[in-house]
Amino acid sequence: MNCLRIVLLALFVVPCACASLRTDYPRQPSHALPAVVDSPHARQLEAELAAHPGESGFRMLALNTEALESRLELAAAARHSIDLQYYIFTNDLTGRLVAERLLAAADRGARVRILLDDLGITDEERLLDALDAHPRIEVRLFNPFRFRARSLLAKASQFLFEAPRLNRRMHNKSYIVDGMQAIIGGRNIGDAYFDAGDETHFRDLDVLAIGPVVAATAQAFDAYWNSPAAYPITAYNDRNADEADLARMRARLADDALAFHRSAFAEELREDRASEPQPDRWLWGPARLVVDAPAKADPDSGRRGVRIAHEVRAVLAGAERQAIIVSPYFIPGDRGEALLEELAARGVEISVLTNSLAANDEPAVHAGYIRYRPGLVAAGVAIYEFRPVEGRNAGHAHGRSSGLSLHAKTMVVDGREVYIGSMNFDPRSRWLNTEMGVIVDSPALAAAVEAFFERASSPANAFRVQAGPCPERPRSRARLHWTASDDGRPVCYDGEPDVSTWKRVELQLWRMLPIEGLL
Repeated sequence: MNCLRIVLLALFVVPCACASLRTDYPRQPSHALPAVVDSPHARQLEAELAAHPGESGFRMLALNTEALESRLELAAAARHSIDLQYYIFTNDLTGRLVAERLLAAADRGARVRILLDDLGITDEERLLDALDAHPRIEVRLFNPFRFRARSLLAKASQFLFEAPRLNRRMHNKSYIVDGMQAIIGGRNIGDAYFDAGDETHFRDLDVLAIGPVVAATAQAFDAYWNSPAAYPITAYNDRNADEADLARMRARLADDALAFHRSAFAEELREDRASEPQPDRWLWGPARLVVDAPAKADPDSGRRGVRIAHEVRAVLAGAERQAIIVSPYFIPGDRGEALLEELAARGVEISVLTNSLAANDEPAVHAGYIRYRPGLVAAGVAIYEFRPVEGRNAGHAHGRSSGLSLHAKTMVVDGREVYIGSMNFDPRSRWLNTEMGVIVDSPALAAAVEAFFERASSPANAFRVQAGPCPERPRSRARLHWTASDDGRPVCYDGEPDVSTWKRVELQLWRMLPIEGLL
């Protein structure tokens, strides 16, 4: 960025007295600690792995409450290290619960490294600054804003001058404990991903993994942690947190944790664990981590670093009988549409679950998706759109959620090859964001994901999109219709269901903009 741009940018953000990023700030490289088998649990995992040489074991985390408990319990049991890499880490109930467990692990002597994308950080800064003041915790920000100004206006002004760089974000999600276990998938850290709070709750999917794939995940974390795009949170030239800030944050986190354990939400978590015990076994299979290189976040890199999209496409292209795709944001593009139509023409049964307009938190993305919907339906692709109504059987929802939205990203091919990760099937995931996931050859895991799909795409939880008008209204000029069930009663719609007139107008406005490559 030239000097004139820096001056103009400073005119926008300096009035807010924000700090600037010191790009020459020293960064000490560090690497994942080796796994140490020095506890009964670690020895049990080692015995499991010895019985399945060369394979990785997985437990699917489909329930949001189970996903939260898994993260809290892993942190509570950590002895040596915890590495977290997330797109969002929210300063809310569940975010502070995770932070409290990380702090406790560091107090016990574990090294904690936290790598977060900088885009979504607002009032999280005080929490992150205080954690970073602990001698065994380090926080780094990936692709940070040049000025530490967290208001929407300040960020928007910086986008005006550095859009090519700031538009590329780190969307990876991993949670690695003691080098032996890792959680990989679609969830961020925040209330919406764990059925807490009163905003929209996301239906999502993670896996808890052991085996060789954990070492690969740790290696990927190191690549991002030590990349030129990752800066210590202390690299801004304002006052950093000290021991007093940490002490105040420690007291607040302890109070929050105590309040949580006495809350109705905690009681619901305990009831869920008692009423729906998960199988105490691992689902095994050869697995490989697929991850973009950190260089993908550099706008001067072209398409260097793009890896995961090619890997997932190759698996899909090899389908012979069946393919199931779950993606909250689904914009296949011309090449993707052609591939799906070619597979369908070969007799491959293709099913896609994405968000309906009513459930989609990004109407602009839905505008990009509907361009491809009629052609896919005509080609025989089964399209399901997730419904936003709370209380259906797609999963538990606690608190006073304003509705449900699909957030899981997964794929099953021929009943054995499974992808689970952070990548949506859209242009942003393919070319702009960095992404990661696992591809596993496991009929057992495939069956578990297929069961998740069957629940989420059932008539109670999703609309089935089909060609033509509703059968009971044959004279309608509708090109598509949506079928579902309400309390066991069939319903049919000739237009986007459960949305206001204004949202329909907004959708048409988004369709007029040439922005598909950014979605």
